[in-house]
Amino acid sequence: IAALNERIARLDPSMHDIRHLPATLPSEQVKAWIATRSARPTRALVDIDGHAIDAAALDALAANVAIDTVPAQVTPRYGMALRRTALRSFPTDQRVFSHAGDTDIDRFQESALFPGDPLVVVHASKDARWVFVVSPRYAAWVHAEDVALGTAQQVFAHVDAAPYRVITGAKPLTVYTPEAPVLSELQLDMGTRVPLDTSLPPDQPVNGQSPYTSWVLSLPVRDASRALAFRPALLQRNQDSASGYLPMTRANIVRQAFKFLGERYGWGHAYNGRDCSGFVSDVYRSMGVQMPRNTGDQAMSPGMTHTVYTDKDSHDARVKAAMALDVGDLVYIPGHVLMVIGRIDGKPYVIHDVSGISYRQADGSMRRIRLNEVSVTPLLPLMFTEDASFIDRMTSIVRVHP
Repeated sequence: IAALNERIARLDPSMHDIRHLPATLPSEQVKAWIATRSARPTRALVDIDGHAIDAAALDALAANVAIDTVPAQVTPRYGMALRRTALRSFPTDQRVFSHAGDTDIDRFQESALFPGDPLVVVHASKDARWVFVVSPRYAAWVHAEDVALGTAQQVFAHVDAAPYRVITGAKPLTVYTPEAPVLSELQLDMGTRVPLDTSLPPDQPVNGQSPYTSWVLSLPVRDASRALAFRPALLQRNQDSASGYLPMTRANIVRQAFKFLGERYGWGHAYNGRDCSGFVSDVYRSMGVQMPRNTGDQAMSPGMTHTVYTDKDSHDARVKAAMALDVGDLVYIPGHVLMVIGRIDGKPYVIHDVSGISYRQADGSMRRIRLNEVSVTPLLPLMFTEDASFIDRMTSIVRVHP
């Protein structure tokens, strides 16, 4: 797994090695990151009420991006995410959509960061409420209030600290505490690695409560001067966590995936959930694998083992490949990924975070089912269009495990 992570980090252009950035970055590099994420939309968008996002509104967004104010040399400022926070295309909370009434997919929502995720801040919005951050797996805008800034040494010492707990539950919460409200019932999503605070006497209360039934975590906060600091918080021992990353076994892959079964689909980790690529990456993150964020990057990552399918591959060849799929294999079609969990009556079944599925009924008519959740379905009957199945549109199979 360490070798896989090193290969992905080194070869995949969607990943960012923030540990080894130079002391200053040229403006061209920073502007390229921002321009890639905050490109002016070319297609029509509407707001939550179905009203068109006009040119004036887009101009205002561009003005807040303030890309022209990036200096010739940028000093990256290291920091950490304090809580689960959205990564956005633009420095705004405004939700925008492709069609009126279709309000599940916010086109400005990109992904999310989790408590303790390391990052560098390379730019700030004109209104100073947002910062553009580069994290190991993504670069986008986040709320400035959700980030604490410190030194690179401080950040990576905490990232690498041991002993630690790996969150193996879907999204457990720290213990409620009125003494430390910013750490009270803080959500910790699957795969998050959190160091333990070993500096405190085991028989003394933590935030007003005995720690004997809990793990004492060390979590990032802002101190009185708003700089990065760390404070203890309790995670009950009956919540799913482990002393290290889980072994990458078929049983663990299935077990971890099923912890999300029924969770609401959340495009770009919206709705306090995750989307298809976020789902599979969070499952594998609990085993220590740091995958690219988006389906396109995962499907074609030069750091991962994948089999590519093109128009030259026949339907029969694709079905043969589908019948040879192993537990944990990832099947990619345009814009979607499915995780194989085994077979029923010899046919492959998958678990995936999906808005809906289509299949042909016995009379040949097409049936569309709205799911909008992490679901288990058969693979072979799924239809991509009236004339093509998922298998016919398969672009890649990625095998993460050995």
